[in-house]
Amino acid sequence: MTTEATADAVDPIAGRPFSPPLTASDAELETALAVANIPTLLLVIAQLTDDPTWLEGPFRPTRTVALNDNDTGGLSEDRQARVRAAALEILRDIRDGRRPIAPPPADERIAPMLSLSLGEEVPAEYGALLAEEGGFRLRDEIDWPGARPARADTMHVVVIGAGPSGIAAAAALAHLGIRFTVLERNESVGGVWNDNTYPGAGVDTPAHLYSFSFAPKPNWTRYYAKQPEVLDYFRSVAERFGLRRFIRFGTSVRGTVWQESTQTWAVEIESAAGTETLTADAVISCVGALNEPAIPELPGRDEFGGAMFHSARWDHSVDLTGKRVAIIGTGATAMQIVPAIADRTERTLVFQRTPQWVVPNGNYLRDVDAGIRLLMEQVPYYASFYRMRLIWQFQDKLLATLRRDPEWPHQDRSVNAANDKHRAFLTKAMTEQLGADAALLHDTVIPGYPPYSKRILMDNEWIATIRRPDVELIPQRVSGFDAGHVLTADGTRHRADVVVFATGFQSRKMLSTFEVRGRDGDTLRDRWGDDDASAYLGITVPGFPNFFIVGGPQTTPAHGGSALLQSECAVTYIVRTLVRMATENLSSVDVRADVAERYNARVDAEHEQLVWTHPGTDNWYRNAKGRVVNAIPWRLVDYRAMTEEPDLSEYVVRRR
Repeated sequence: MTTEATADAVDPIAGRPFSPPLTASDAELETALAVANIPTLLLVIAQLTDDPTWLEGPFRPTRTVALNDNDTGGLSEDRQARVRAAALEILRDIRDGRRPIAPPPADERIAPMLSLSLGEEVPAEYGALLAEEGGFRLRDEIDWPGARPARADTMHVVVIGAGPSGIAAAAALAHLGIRFTVLERNESVGGVWNDNTYPGAGVDTPAHLYSFSFAPKPNWTRYYAKQPEVLDYFRSVAERFGLRRFIRFGTSVRGTVWQESTQTWAVEIESAAGTETLTADAVISCVGALNEPAIPELPGRDEFGGAMFHSARWDHSVDLTGKRVAIIGTGATAMQIVPAIADRTERTLVFQRTPQWVVPNGNYLRDVDAGIRLLMEQVPYYASFYRMRLIWQFQDKLLATLRRDPEWPHQDRSVNAANDKHRAFLTKAMTEQLGADAALLHDTVIPGYPPYSKRILMDNEWIATIRRPDVELIPQRVSGFDAGHVLTADGTRHRADVVVFATGFQSRKMLSTFEVRGRDGDTLRDRWGDDDASAYLGITVPGFPNFFIVGGPQTTPAHGGSALLQSECAVTYIVRTLVRMATENLSSVDVRADVAERYNARVDAEHEQLVWTHPGTDNWYRNAKGRVVNAIPWRLVDYRAMTEEPDLSEYVVRRR
């Protein structure tokens, strides 16, 4: 078991190589270039030759639409061949030492280059964010170019949770030389990816976007990676940066109390060795919102004679072969489970309360070709530019189309004209997949609410699966159970051997697994109740000094993008606050109540303009009163700007 430690000799934010080792033979390069994404390859050529005309004129790619990679760039076979031939010559020269590798583009050049590659304008304000996410520079290198801040090692920080956010926080603290201890209740890092091992589990964010900016993974084997590969990534990051020695596994936090007299937190923990209290100058909660399963209280649960479990607590000892398996729920989890198990069950019963919008995605089930992996690993800038394209396609681009237009005449089906086009596109794609079953299933499968008012789901051959003769979609609310059946609201009894709750998490009951008691003696639960959390920037709450949250209220990127970017933004804000505390000899910082109130009012006002508050629908982002508790209302480029540098005038500051 490790204890609190310093990060001596550990520098996890080591950056990524702009010039990966290029060792491939001519034949290997030719094979790889034959499957290259042409718009990405044109960016590489333009940068390596300092010739922007490669993105213009006859080689200018067509617009990349929907979730398509636009692999050909819309170019003719002849022009594609000319692009590949030029790339081969350049890469051979680099490999053989005849050509130096050009430095990465300046921030101000990135957005114009991406605009040409994508066929639409990428705003100039994205330059800095894209430079960081592409690994062209580090988020913190401007402030701390290799030097650790003064007196940083006089602090001790407790990080709760060793999931993705906890790993990001630990990496940053280690980089800065701040003493810290990570507390993890499980025996492994990975958080949600350690817990969710159900069949078919995986990301619904493009894998090449789902990695830390400081620890990219260019060699994903799938465009949408499955859980084992994702978990392996986070474990490898922890190993690569030596973070495991700071983690106390099998250790749960029972509660943490602010000690005004010492300006510290007393953190009560429990492990196999018993209970213990740690003292911390600051606490960073990285437990996330998707860690406690939500299981509906339904009559008869104790009577059911078969196996019954939540998807996040999958019982792998239960053999589903030849069984009648009931899946309760049709959200993202169910859409991954059902196609993964349908081949081996006797019958899969899917209980649907609300239909879901399903978006076609040609990459979702696609393996990454070995040639593409070679390009990602060896060709300068290829992985960076590919990731940048994804950032624009899958992230902030969508948010503007999700604003509610009060003048829009079709409020029942969409929130604005663009959203109505989304609806038409999705309806057409789903109806075509229904084929001969369209008349039977259309009204059951096609939602009536506006697209994106609930989480949009990636097409995992969902419709093809529910059309199978051994899969039954039951559009009824589950009302209870008896010894061998699932009971539905219409009075029907459905025979089942196994019941799986794919019913999500207690996402709105944030930080519910331990008590946090602040300066005035009240707890976060006193402030928030069970479903009404708020925090300034989603990070800190008045009356709880030196207590920070990653993945807090109103920070889920519901409009798309990587949650890891949001986590890195929050971590940057937190560690820069800690550095200010160390260098300025501050004992505590406590966000002012008026600052937090104004921020919360802005958040609520912004959400009132967005699709998630559309009347007539509910989603896991909103609480019982209709207030959005989880989704972020800002573009992530805006959130990055908000969290770039803490303004201590917004805090009650106490000096030692």
